[in-house]
Amino acid sequence: MYDVIIIGAGPAGISASLYAKRANKSVLVLYHGESQLEKAHMIDNYYGFKGGITGTDLYRDGIAQARELGVEVIEEEVTHIAMTASMTYQVNGYEGKTLILATGNKKVRPNIKGAVDFEGRGVSYCAICDGFFYRKKTVAVLGNGDYALSEAGDLENIVAKLYVLTDGLDAPETDKYEVITKKIAEIKGDGKVGSVVFEDGSELELDGLFVALGVAGGADFAKKLGIALDGDSIKVNPDMSTNLPGVYSCGNVTGGLLQVCKAVYEGAEAGLSAVKYLKSKEN
Repeated sequence: MYDVIIIGAGPAGISASLYAKRANKSVLVLYHGESQLEKAHMIDNYYGFKGGITGTDLYRDGIAQARELGVEVIEEEVTHIAMTASMTYQVNGYEGKTLILATGNKKVRPNIKGAVDFEGRGVSYCAICDGFFYRKKTVAVLGNGDYALSEAGDLENIVAKLYVLTDGLDAPETDKYEVITKKIAEIKGDGKVGSVVFEDGSELELDGLFVALGVAGGADFAKKLGIALDGDSIKVNPDMSTNLPGVYSCGNVTGGLLQVCKAVYEGAEAGLSAVKYLKSKEN
């Protein structure tokens, strides 16, 4: 059992980990995939680096700093997240007394005709949120990675027929769903999703399409836990707390200024708030 589990190893997540660890708490950081920070060729507006620093160097130095302090940092894609009956949080096979979401916002909209038009009308981004509305119906998950297969797992015992559409890529098949690797040309329907048309002209009738491209982001985790959102951003109080006890969020996933300085501040606030919450439970 960890005191603090943090999802995300960018400036917000690492800053949170440093403050929580310096308060003598056990801290686990999980991260996966490329950080937005790594895409920054040069950062020359951040305090203390007169010649600038590359995003990659700042990202890697932050992780190294956390590890040197004793933070456990593991590269592992998060595919399962849940709150237990005892108000702790399970992330993959780990359990924490508090949880900090610092993933950034990674929702990927497919570049497929009709995808945006049918959002909320058959195109969904959260199986655990909307799966109930498709019970005993025919649906598909769009994606081919662990995130997509996890979404399929949330649907397989609810729907009548389940497909995984990989849009040209490979994915493992089970007896729970059928994999279709053909490239998708268009999503069609009359007011709501009715079918997917492939580039070869064939058509698959569907009641719903769940998009799970890339890896899950902060908003995806928030939906699974029932955390309040403002659009695609997680709603937070000034202390970075969410509407769930012991859950905090920081960095790009909270919206606003998408800068390192803001992420570092919010991470520090989230880490300190998690420590304060833990102390309140000890008394």
